[in-house]
Amino acid sequence: MEIKYYSTRSSQEPVTASQAILKGLADDGGLFVPERIPALDKSLSELAAMDYRELAYEVMKLYLTDFTADELKECVAAAYDDKFDRPEIAPLVAVGEAHYLELFHGATIAFKDMALSVLPHLLTTAAKKNNVDSEIVILTATSGDTGKAALAGFADVKGTRIIVFYPKNGVSPIQEKQMVTQKGDNTYVVGIHGNFDDAQTGVKEIFGDRELAAQMAAEGFLFSSANSINIGRLVPQIVYYVYAYVGLLKQGTIKAGEPINVVVPTGNFGNILAAFYAKQMGLPIDKLICASNDNKVLYDFFGTGTYDRKREFILTSSPSMDILISSNLERLIYFLTGNDAESNRTLMQALGQDGVYRITPAMKAGLKDFYGNYATEAETAAVIGKIYGETGYVMDTHTAVAASVYEKYRAETGDKRPTVIVSTASPYKFSRSVMTAIETVLDGTEDFALIDRLAEVSGVKVPAAIEEIRNAPVLHTRECDTADMKKTVKDILGL
Repeated sequence: MEIKYYSTRSSQEPVTASQAILKGLADDGGLFVPERIPALDKSLSELAAMDYRELAYEVMKLYLTDFTADELKECVAAAYDDKFDRPEIAPLVAVGEAHYLELFHGATIAFKDMALSVLPHLLTTAAKKNNVDSEIVILTATSGDTGKAALAGFADVKGTRIIVFYPKNGVSPIQEKQMVTQKGDNTYVVGIHGNFDDAQTGVKEIFGDRELAAQMAAEGFLFSSANSINIGRLVPQIVYYVYAYVGLLKQGTIKAGEPINVVVPTGNFGNILAAFYAKQMGLPIDKLICASNDNKVLYDFFGTGTYDRKREFILTSSPSMDILISSNLERLIYFLTGNDAESNRTLMQALGQDGVYRITPAMKAGLKDFYGNYATEAETAAVIGKIYGETGYVMDTHTAVAASVYEKYRAETGDKRPTVIVSTASPYKFSRSVMTAIETVLDGTEDFALIDRLAEVSGVKVPAAIEEIRNAPVLHTRECDTADMKKTVKDILGL
């Protein structure tokens, strides 16, 4: 059955999956959500017999119903190819009391590769299906990893340009170098003088600018997004939770139907929302454990039912989680209202105007599947050192936040059911923080010297994604104030 997509903020006419992917953000500023969450239509044992590509098709076909089987299979085949350095795409590694789902084996060594490898193919296919001949301008804000993954995915893709805004001085040195050395005649990288929330807000405002949209259309341009506000980013993320579950099944760790827990380091809420959707599809997940860093707005929300972004923005060693406005939470809020767009819009307006909203007691009761907690900077470093010392396994700072929160969850609840911890980035992206947690690092030690030392202590070869930027020239030096983001976009496009 076909699934249409509605905005979380109005009851306007629904759109098809391909139209939702093309638009990225609804005209009213809402996010597109499926009219219903489909159920898995294959048994867990059937799914366990599939490789990643086959499984991706089986999950994504349930959401992207206006794509033909051939179209979707071509998108999947083009995405999950030899750009991943492991044949299984997303290895599941047993470490201590948990299993780590390593989502960093793609071209840019972060979990964003899992969805951003397929999004360009979905988007260009969607354009053909809808007879769109405009040049598609991908406009994206990044807290570190989305930017590079999107740039790599869209670089030199015919009929597209991509503009990425990132917080200057708000990402790791490796994350920044990955972006500013990006090749491709259609790629543009801009460091803003502000934080990720400023970048994300600025991008949303540009999307909502009707006058600019008309000017763009007149010049043959169409905006879309590679952020997780795009449903074409979210749907592919559901796949790897199904893959992790059937992986435990194949290993004999669980029996079919036995529930597991998942722990997700969370900033913009897209990754854990994908796990929530997987659970709603029938995947046997018990607890969705939401791990925050010192920017613990989500932890406070799960505890109180109040979302309050009016607080200090803290720069941490896990910068991809340094977020106070978790955009994808809006999709969960919409679900909790019973798909009531008017109620959701009222809450989102309160967030925009007052910086805070409160959900009803009934909605808060709907959060029972979630557990929230956070890890301080000291706790994050401590768990990296501890797990390395006990097992030899090296994890990045974001994964360490999740590992620390998992320890707190077990201590609080005594729940020992099989658990998957989502490992979202290679430790090589955050080598200074990781090595400092493992051993003494002298001030002034150069980043690539730390990378080489990390290879020694971990026994893991330096990834190609790091080697290729070691001596790569900087190609993008553009910066702007947040107030000038729209002007910067117009300058880039020659408007």
